[in-house]
Amino acid sequence: MARLATAREIAAEYGLRVERVYELARQSLIPHVRVGRSVRFDRLAVERWIEAGGQALPGGWRRGA
Repeated sequence: MARLATAREIAAEYGLRVERVYELARQSLIPHVRVGRSVRFDRLAVERWIEAGGQALPGGWRRGA
């Protein structure tokens, strides 16, 4: 079994902010697992999700407006 990645590792690999990775996980938009109170990411599942087109945050860039 592959080692699960942290949000910080996923953020660094894909050029995202750590907060954005957690937000995507909180909204169940990015594949993740909870290990106790921690959130972890299977790199292969995240890569497949991205290759499939991912999923944008609801409301896009204007969601705060």
